[in-house]
Amino acid sequence: MKITMLGTGTPILDPQRPATTAILIEFGLKTFLFDAGRGVTAQLLKSGVHPTRIDTLFLTHHHYDHICDLGEFLMTAWHNGRQQPINIFGPPGTANIVAALLNHVYARDISFTLFTAPDTIDIRHLVRVVDLAPGLVALQEQERVYAQYINHGNSLGLSEAEWPCLAYRLEADNAVIGIGGDTVACAGLTKMAKNADVLILSCYLASKEVESLGMEVLTEHVIASSGDVGKIATQAGAKKLILTHFRPKSADLMAALVKDVQRDFSGTIHIATDGMVIEV
Repeated sequence: MKITMLGTGTPILDPQRPATTAILIEFGLKTFLFDAGRGVTAQLLKSGVHPTRIDTLFLTHHHYDHICDLGEFLMTAWHNGRQQPINIFGPPGTANIVAALLNHVYARDISFTLFTAPDTIDIRHLVRVVDLAPGLVALQEQERVYAQYINHGNSLGLSEAEWPCLAYRLEADNAVIGIGGDTVACAGLTKMAKNADVLILSCYLASKEVESLGMEVLTEHVIASSGDVGKIATQAGAKKLILTHFRPKSADLMAALVKDVQRDFSGTIHIATDGMVIEV
């Protein structure tokens, strides 16, 4: 199994991490994509993966840095020969977002293409969207995918109906990968991360950056810091930890972040960069 961290940045622009969240997982003949942040299609090409190869896409939540190139990815694959269906799974509301893209944002592009190339399969016949509920969400002979709600700001007062965010667990090729999404420690993350061979977590801040009440609220309720991710991984029994979604940092801050995590987690730690490949 191969994991490619296509995008590891955030909404705060960083020349070192210009692409935002997108994770490619390849095993056997399967190619799964988790999130579709800025630059996802370009990053796929750099990794040698044509966008038409992606047959399943999972979205963790609807922050724009996780879905901003969803439409571009779908349309580019279609304009470059997609003929097979693509399945999109995501939190409730995902179907409405995809419908808005295909029926409004790109409606004229689609109509023009179908008029000038009438033998083209309508992209709306290829894209299949499922709004997920927690539990087992995808089952095939060689893989299972589970989803659970996580706390990405919900403990500030947003209900799961208002702001549904998901973590995923992929079981395939005798390996378990937990995809945490953006979250703090919570019951849903614990379920998805348990005994994972690889756990992928967002780590926006180093502990040294938590210097204000706003930052404290962020790390307690919205997205884990370096003071938390190691504890989360150790409590889950994860073997490897991939950290991603970093706010721009100096080399000294990044070194401090790593030391924070190492105090709580003794397994292998990968500090993800755009395009990084990890074999499982």
